[in-house]
Amino acid sequence: MLSAASAGFYLGFSLILAIGAQNAFVLRQGLRRSHVLPVVLTCAVSDAILIALGVSSFAVIAELLPWAVPALRYGGAAFLILYGARAFRSAWRGGEALAVAGTGTGTGSLRAAVLTCLALTWANPHVYLDTVVLIGTIATQYGPNRVWFGVGAIMASFVFFFSLGYGARALAPIFARPRAWQGLDVVIGLVMWAIAAKLLAG
Repeated sequence: MLSAASAGFYLGFSLILAIGAQNAFVLRQGLRRSHVLPVVLTCAVSDAILIALGVSSFAVIAELLPWAVPALRYGGAAFLILYGARAFRSAWRGGEALAVAGTGTGTGSLRAAVLTCLALTWANPHVYLDTVVLIGTIATQYGPNRVWFGVGAIMASFVFFFSLGYGARALAPIFARPRAWQGLDVVIGLVMWAIAAKLLAG
């Protein structure tokens, strides 16, 4: 049980670690100290819903279609290999930095902030690949403990978003430096390829 929850936590955290539009928005809100709690809750609860959907739906698929599990396992490994390669390519090219202090989508009101957050979460296909497809697929390998795997992944979302939102002022100067960005990309690439290797090994 603890092993499954830990695996879910580490996978969920590594997947969400990549700085994208959603995370940059949370970071920006944290820098401005504007509606931080509603924003991080919206992101974390949305992830929890999607992860729960993935863990429960893929369990049903595994029972009805046994051949789907290995197919999804290899598909997930291929996705992770490409994901990691993209991170390594970004690290090799360098020259990137997270611009969080610039102007962006208007987020003055609470309603605007939450709606923007919802759009960046639910209208992003990559979120579904990470939460529903990838986490759901790997969860099937834990049998009856797949629920705890999902719980671990959900905990990772809450820890990450709350840390990002409330620790933004400490993190922003770090990710504003291209070297730090390259280091982050290398770590992401290594983690993705390590998970892909475990999937291929069964």
